[in-house]
Amino acid sequence: MFNFTFKNPIILLLVVLIGFTTACKKKEDDAPVPSTPGYRTSKIDYNTLTATTSYKTPFLLANGDSTINRLDGRARLRMFRALATYVSTSITNGTAIDETKLNNMFTNTGAPFEGVYADLNGLDMNIKEATAFSKANQSSVHSYLQVAFSKMAYISTQATKTAAEGTAGKIGTFLVDDKGIEYAQIIQKTLIGAYHLDYIGNVLLNTGLDADNQKLVTGKKYTQLEHNWDEAYGMLSLNDIYGSKEVQADVTVTPNIRASSGELYLGSYAWEYNKPGFLQLHAAFLKGRAAIHNNDMATVRAQAAIIRAILEKAIGGAANGYMGKSYDAASTPAQKIHAFGEGLGFVYSTRFCVVTGADDAYSEDLIDDLISPTTPTFYDIATSQFTGVATKLRSKFNL
Repeated sequence: MFNFTFKNPIILLLVVLIGFTTACKKKEDDAPVPSTPGYRTSKIDYNTLTATTSYKTPFLLANGDSTINRLDGRARLRMFRALATYVSTSITNGTAIDETKLNNMFTNTGAPFEGVYADLNGLDMNIKEATAFSKANQSSVHSYLQVAFSKMAYISTQATKTAAEGTAGKIGTFLVDDKGIEYAQIIQKTLIGAYHLDYIGNVLLNTGLDADNQKLVTGKKYTQLEHNWDEAYGMLSLNDIYGSKEVQADVTVTPNIRASSGELYLGSYAWEYNKPGFLQLHAAFLKGRAAIHNNDMATVRAQAAIIRAILEKAIGGAANGYMGKSYDAASTPAQKIHAFGEGLGFVYSTRFCVVTGADDAYSEDLIDDLISPTTPTFYDIATSQFTGVATKLRSKFNL
């Protein structure tokens, strides 16, 4: 056995040196790694941002040039608006809907956009590519929508008939198929979840936060991370102040919300079904963009989480609200069937509410609770089925 004593001074010295070296190495390994600096060297004081601060005001270069570019997001929102407008005006005017045109608007092929939307033709983007972008089964969502396009085109030719079980036609001002399903609402509400929510929340404000923030995009005045955040804001709202058309200066006071949000689709439903969250959205977008400028990624991710949760709760709230309207005794048959179309579209869209913990299985379970072999049409669904689905929605979305 080796006899370690002070008679072995050389070995003792070696042991001490080895121990000292190891300790130093451990300290270096345990030390926090400095964060990679962002491109911007100036800082934005978060306290200077208010509810009435325009999105474009704080994000300027020293020479006054803006670092924001919302064109991609706004183009995506306008594509959605153009498709939804085509469907609704065709119903209003009593003209048949062209399935090929609907698919071309979905894929941005064949120059389908007209009038004020003609500038969208030929852009290197389309609704289809961004729809269900985060999903492994993206193609199945595309197929679901394309079937809805085909159904919509068919029932648009049945406008002279009175809708009833087994007969497609018109009830009130709404067109439904032989099962009482209003495909105009299925298309719009599915796109609110699969396109609007998924691309903003699950892509741009999720995986998109890993984008580069250390250099400018070639030929541009913004980093890729800055652009991703700007695209998300532009896709949600065309306004410099989200909700500014109807929200007064002090948006912290609920009575200052008037008859509507002045927004579109997901932006509008955030007002209608999550008013407390609606009041926080603009501030969260501002602070998150300022945090990107400051390269404060903890704050960026925190603001993204706030936005995503607010938007998802709006989807769940809308699905729940329309379930209630689908059997409301005070409503007309036309109002009930219209509410069911909206509600079914939002129930499908809950599968994109991943922060909330919803997924495809959750969404399909709710749909199966409504449409089943024993209740294959709207006309067959019992009040207890609507209330059962509403109960599940309230539990999942904490409504």
